[in-house]
Amino acid sequence: MGDLNMDGMIGTAAIVGMVVAAGAGASALSRGRGVSWHWLAAAAAFLVLNDALLTNGWRFLPDMIGGDWNWQGKLLALAGTLLVASLPGIGWKASGLTHRQAPGSLKPAIGLSLIYAGFFVGLALAFPGAPVSAETVAFQLTLPGLEEEVFYRGVLLLLLARAFVDRFGYLGVEWHWGAVMSCLLFGLAHAFSYSEGRLSVDPLTMGLTAIPSVIGVWLALRTRSVLLPILLHNFGNTIMIVL
Repeated sequence: MGDLNMDGMIGTAAIVGMVVAAGAGASALSRGRGVSWHWLAAAAAFLVLNDALLTNGWRFLPDMIGGDWNWQGKLLALAGTLLVASLPGIGWKASGLTHRQAPGSLKPAIGLSLIYAGFFVGLALAFPGAPVSAETVAFQLTLPGLEEEVFYRGVLLLLLARAFVDRFGYLGVEWHWGAVMSCLLFGLAHAFSYSEGRLSVDPLTMGLTAIPSVIGVWLALRTRSVLLPILLHNFGNTIMIVL
């Protein structure tokens, strides 16, 4: 258990190191004007908090809920994200934690949502799964999208948007390097691991998470809400196991 705890903390430290390195690179390219370091530090601290809660304190905390899935870790991480979103200077609305969609955004958002849904239906048909339990369906219908989208496409995206100052318009939204980083961090959360003294990244998993991650970020930036990303994330997870 001790080795597992340490592996988890080292893995988290490695990802935080990547965030700091990205900030240093952006700062160098913009001659020191492209990064707000206190917001980048806030984003890094938020990553550590999320990982600590998601892993039940890197497995130091007992699992009081049980089951085949990480219900407790997901609920703790979601609660932590909502608490951070409630802090002065952040706010739920600024983080996209609202059902209201930005004016004029719904039509293009629905079109892209259909592409997102079609991508996962295609994957599900290409790689049919085995029968699954009711607990698995219940979990995939709820917590993965709710916890991850509120974190990655909500509060973390806001913190990174404030950390990286430069902006560039593309596909009808205002992008920033923080949006790109949030996609990479989402991919690393699924594809990156540290075990037995070695860091590893699964390229296939990284690639399969990149497409929905970019779409999720576009939707969050365009609609100024994480509602559609949450619904689509849970749809994608669920359709992959029921078809």
